[in-house]
Amino acid sequence: MYSFARWAGLLLGGIFTGFLVCVLVLENSLRDYDGKVYTQVRQVELDSLDTLASATLIPTIIATAILVFAALKAKGRDLWLPLAALTLLLLILVLTLIVNLPINADQNDWNATAPPSDWADVRDTWQTSHLVRTLAAIAAFGLLALSAITHRTTTPQTAAERT
Repeated sequence: MYSFARWAGLLLGGIFTGFLVCVLVLENSLRDYDGKVYTQVRQVELDSLDTLASATLIPTIIATAILVFAALKAKGRDLWLPLAALTLLLLILVLTLIVNLPINADQNDWNATAPPSDWADVRDTWQTSHLVRTLAAIAAFGLLALSAITHRTTTPQTAAERT
């Protein structure tokens, strides 16, 4: 089960991280456009991308928590990388819940032909939070990858191997 959790977390974490990087590139491209274009594109993004984020982030958190639990149980050296990754993933979740999702809900109700007067400030807040989430996801994915590479499976030694 722990091996499955390790690879599931790595795979889903990679998909999640790649998704965040793509959104970051798209959002950066939108900075050159006016509020009408920005609002239209954001509302298209909000149609399904939140579902993709949830479908990849939540299982990644669960899989990483399983790795942390297994490392605590084994009292080995494999604890610190998944624990750091889990901390970053939880930071992403908290930031998403506190900053990004409330803004998403507001933007979904914006009129694309007449965005609110503070649309650029709202955009900047969302994009700054998204940049932090993306950097944290890249770091968490790197930690999970390093954990998978450096993980040592322990097998019981026979009496002949110990001598």
